[in-house]
Amino acid sequence: MINLYAYPRSRSTRVVWMLEELRVDYTFTKIDLMKGGGQTEEFKKIHPDGKVPAIDDDGFVLTESAAILNYLGEKYATSGLVPYAGTPERARYDEWSYFVLTELEQPLWTVGKHTFVLPEGKRVPEILEVAHWEFLKACDVLEKKLTDKVFAMGDTFTAIDILIAHTLRWANAFKVPSESERLDSYREKMSARPAFERVVRRELAAS
Repeated sequence: MINLYAYPRSRSTRVVWMLEELRVDYTFTKIDLMKGGGQTEEFKKIHPDGKVPAIDDDGFVLTESAAILNYLGEKYATSGLVPYAGTPERARYDEWSYFVLTELEQPLWTVGKHTFVLPEGKRVPEILEVAHWEFLKACDVLEKKLTDKVFAMGDTFTAIDILIAHTLRWANAFKVPSESERLDSYREKMSARPAFERVVRRELAAS
């Protein structure tokens, strides 16, 4: 059985969502980052950086949320959540993934780090304005990429929708709204999926 090392409402949420979409059995091991749980010697054997998420799949340990989504999608390939390797669909999926991680999430995480994550002495408040601008610029591109599409890849829900919707939810939590009705509607539609409702319950139980 897959053991997920996680902390509620973090990037771990992406993996919980993927597992709930797949409907596979897994255990949720909470790593309390707020109480130093990620810095224990025991957990650093799992993730040297002391971060979440991480999974242990019968002895195979993997970190980084997008890598875990791809691994799970390929392991349970018939789910259709990750396209088969070597296909044009997979190339497009990878293109989407890199866009989300490097263009959409990056400035948002900069806001998070310089607002509440980093020690106060390491924060640079002046960077926030530029990060907001970068995020909104990425949102403009995202809105265009989603034009006339139900899901990122077309008519089928995939793990890319998990990455996008989770990042947009983070934006709201960080008080950096997308300023796009289209993206707000997309985020809420993805969040209304039964699997995500199970995610919310699972994380509440672990809180």
